[in-house]
Amino acid sequence: MKIADLITWFEAWANPAWCESWDNCGWQIEPGVLQERARVLVCLTPTLAVMHEAIALNANLIFAHHPLIFTPPKSLHSGEAIAEMARLAFTNNIGIYSAHTNFDQVDDGTADVLAQILQLQQVTPILPTQPGLGYGRVGLLEPSMTLEELLTKIQTRLAPPNLIFSPTANLQQIISRVAVLGGSGASFISAVSKAGAQAYLTSDCKFHQFQESRDRNLILIDAGHYATERPACDRLVQKFQSLNLDWVQLSQKDEDFRQFFA
Repeated sequence: MKIADLITWFEAWANPAWCESWDNCGWQIEPGVLQERARVLVCLTPTLAVMHEAIALNANLIFAHHPLIFTPPKSLHSGEAIAEMARLAFTNNIGIYSAHTNFDQVDDGTADVLAQILQLQQVTPILPTQPGLGYGRVGLLEPSMTLEELLTKIQTRLAPPNLIFSPTANLQQIISRVAVLGGSGASFISAVSKAGAQAYLTSDCKFHQFQESRDRNLILIDAGHYATERPACDRLVQKFQSLNLDWVQLSQKDEDFRQFFA
């Protein structure tokens, strides 16, 4: 399959027109690879480490969730990360494409994959955007489980380096309705509360957002940006494999940019 055909297939499923006004979905760098047979390296974040990996693996497309460029740079200088990515992309004929808030909304996107990992049932979007699309997912745990069992399940299946949750006096509280949203989802706390969730799995939550959740009787669970979005990248590899591409692989140089001192 040519890269142009792969992008056409993807955009029929997750249209970049659905992305938010502040976002930058679609081509980040297209150095003239559209007619080449697709050799795809999928990653969460396009970094220099991922670019060097793509060069070593002879990939011609880095397919990323996070955009390389959020705010258009006013200039490009040697030694700066975006400039070096652009230089290497054109030198090695490697395209960089991003699927961000459009990929967040669709079935098998970032939130939907989290819901599947937790085996939620009767799932609906936290915040619908149009028929069949929406941000986050909320659904039922069947059977219900204790908060301790839910936290153990999240730790086991996502393997976050640090799992943070709201203060609670009772880890044996029974949880039956859970909301999930990969990446930075604290701005959805009010919508999650209105959706009747008892617990909310997301990331990048601040101190007072835990306070807000506690005051709303909502258990906020922060598993980190990387751990909550990386599984959707793996799912994307599986979907690309079903298209019989010449070659597709999940990046092994993708990084969680946080470390925790033991």
